[in-house]
Amino acid sequence: MAIAKSPSKLTLPPINPGFITVVDYLIDKFPQVDSQIWRQRAIDGKLHWHDGSAITSESLYRPQQRVYYYREVDSEPVIPFNETILFEDAEILVAYKPPFLPVTPGGIYVNECLQNRLRLKTGMENLQAVHRIDRATTGLVIFSVNPDTCHLYHQLFASRQINKTYQAIARIDMGSDTGSDTKSDEPLSGQQWEVVNRLQSADPRFLMRVADGAANSHSRIRCVDRFEDKALFELEPVTGKTHQLRVHMQTLGWPILHDRYYPALQPKSADNFAQPLQLLAQQLRFIDPVTSQPRTFHCGYAMNLATGTFERV
Repeated sequence: MAIAKSPSKLTLPPINPGFITVVDYLIDKFPQVDSQIWRQRAIDGKLHWHDGSAITSESLYRPQQRVYYYREVDSEPVIPFNETILFEDAEILVAYKPPFLPVTPGGIYVNECLQNRLRLKTGMENLQAVHRIDRATTGLVIFSVNPDTCHLYHQLFASRQINKTYQAIARIDMGSDTGSDTKSDEPLSGQQWEVVNRLQSADPRFLMRVADGAANSHSRIRCVDRFEDKALFELEPVTGKTHQLRVHMQTLGWPILHDRYYPALQPKSADNFAQPLQLLAQQLRFIDPVTSQPRTFHCGYAMNLATGTFERV
């Protein structure tokens, strides 16, 4: 049994959706977790309020109060790739995340995530991710070091004041089934696209799909180079919807290489560490909200189109 070293937390909604106890709410919010597990966590003292006092099976629902709980799984995979700290000062830490490693706990991962690895490495228990990239994606992640300024860096992402640059490799031979509604010509080096559409949850809910309605996602995409049946793309997400770049590449007709979600969800299986998703969060640029100075961070890697590997630059 793997038990999280640090608690996860949530804030109860300001309007009670109809529950008497906190445990009743948790059972409804997390249907994938057996109800008896939540009851046992309350018995074992694994649920508590912000002040540290225990939440029992009888604890009443308290609107807008924080609930802390410790996630646990029977067996937790170990990701055989290392992270790298690229920058650190009194406010932030910038790290390179390898593929397959989640940024924060989720699913079958409770301790094996970038945030917990960095907390152990640095001794900073307050280290907090201010944004996310997919577990399958490789590249830059920013963490807050100072809890007093964490919200300022989080707001940079929420208000779209961060310029993000990604690289991706996609197969471009038109004989394959891309899952796109339209067939595009093969991309030319230097060709550019503006992809603007509406993304919403699909079935299952962790997938996204293009839907009718007002646009809520926007990406700029450019073909950088071609090699045989593959092409290297530079991607700049203007918005930050879940799986946005992955879906937008599929929209163009060229799903990202080794994507197990798009264009079709692959059967659940163990990670193939030899075939990481060919998507790299390469660069971040912004005006630091504390110092007012321009910041540019590069992950130190670039994608090799011929070999499909992440190479140091």
